[in-house]
Amino acid sequence: MNKVVLITGGARRIGAETASYLHSKGMNIVITYSKSSKDAKMLKKSLNNKRECSCEIYKVEFNSKLDFNKTTRNILKLFGRVDYLINNASKFYPTKINEISDKVWSDTIDTNIKAPLFLSSYFYKELKKRRGAIVNIIDIHVEPPLKDHIIYNVSKAGLLALTRSLAKDLAPHIRVNGVSPGAIMWPESDSSKKKKMDILSKIPMRCSGEPLDIAKAVYFLLIESPYITGQNINVDGGRRLNM
Repeated sequence: MNKVVLITGGARRIGAETASYLHSKGMNIVITYSKSSKDAKMLKKSLNNKRECSCEIYKVEFNSKLDFNKTTRNILKLFGRVDYLINNASKFYPTKINEISDKVWSDTIDTNIKAPLFLSSYFYKELKKRRGAIVNIIDIHVEPPLKDHIIYNVSKAGLLALTRSLAKDLAPHIRVNGVSPGAIMWPESDSSKKKKMDILSKIPMRCSGEPLDIAKAVYFLLIESPYITGQNINVDGGRRLNM
């Protein structure tokens, strides 16, 4: 039976590329989405055209009202198993110190760190039974932090700490690692050419990466690294060397 991987926020961008790549390696895919219904349905159709009954999608909003127990049960029913969990769903937008609010805090924290923790907890028994693995998509801006993104920075720093904590707590049955993208896909809210050139000038490889670079790193951590846990791989063309 094919292994099943759950990818949160897998309908678009890096999540979609990762879903497609893991699917090409013979895995069945479960993708969660919130607002990207059209993209999710298109990706499901595309993957199922390549291999019948190999992809399912599940609509969920990671907020304080979410029943994780019910969500976990519903997702498990789709294929009858989950072998791997990729916590990819993320909220990313600037928040200056005078703009913080309970609403922005909850919106970011609920998706970026609460969901990975609670999903890891509720899928623990299933992943333990499958000798599975978890990969958290973090960010190179954990250190140093990104200016004017204080709540986002806190959430991703927390996700790195969570990755290491889970690696200890879930060993030896489940491995837990992180992947931190650098300049892979430009934020949709900021496409300034000057800003892009400034970022590229600080990258030793002098170019941006591709979503496939992240997908391959995730695959490596899931399948090809049985003795690696508690680590965070920076996929950034060396950018952190100049930060």
